[in-house]
Amino acid sequence: MVHVNYLAVLVAAVAAFVLGWLWYSPLLFFKPWMRLRGMDPDAAMAGAKMPVGKLVIEFVRCLILACVIARLVALLAVGSWMGAVHVGFFLWIGFPVVILTGSVLWENIPWKVAAIHAGDWLVKMLVVPIIVVLWQAS
Repeated sequence: MVHVNYLAVLVAAVAAFVLGWLWYSPLLFFKPWMRLRGMDPDAAMAGAKMPVGKLVIEFVRCLILACVIARLVALLAVGSWMGAVHVGFFLWIGFPVVILTGSVLWENIPWKVAAIHAGDWLVKMLVVPIIVVLWQAS
């Protein structure tokens, strides 16, 4: 039977959620992301409130991501942070990059928007397995 540490999964999900929030915040990519989508970042920030429902759904998405990656890491018996990086990187290439490339190719999503999203996914896909693997090693 495969063992998954659910406390590590929760911590990894929180980390992914916080990093995603930071990625799309004014500190990092909010302004270029909004401009590329044809929106005025300053107008969007005026009186902006994050809907609680969307935040809950985003956290659930991060939790599902962390659960799936933790299970995969356990099944593959990944035991080092470098192994976790490899798993995360290959998952990133195989899923978000492929999906986002399809969005650029078939849905006319600007490649720069896709690149911002891909960067967010790369960070998440690296951080989650590293946390899970390091937690199980300690």
